Amino acid sequence: MEHAPILVRRISPSGGRRVVIRIAGVDTVLGIAYNDRDLIEFLRRIDIPDPDDLVHGDSEVIAWQGGRPHVYRDDEAS
Repeated sequence: MEHAPILVRRISPSGGRRVVIRIAGVDTVLGIAYNDRDLIEFLRRIDIPDPDDLVHGDSEVIAWQGGRPHVYRDDEAS
């Protein structure tokens, strides 16, 4: 799902995932999320309606890249 406007990038070596919003082909980094609460807060700050439902639902608006959704550290991935 590369065309989703909200991208949660792969887990960094130090943990966490970069969160990016893509508007008109331009990526803007919202921050590094270390858990779903961080992701929800980033979305709330940019006035995304119902960010809790968006993150915890099966939304096509969010693309989780390079790993399972809701996993933010390599040691959680197994």
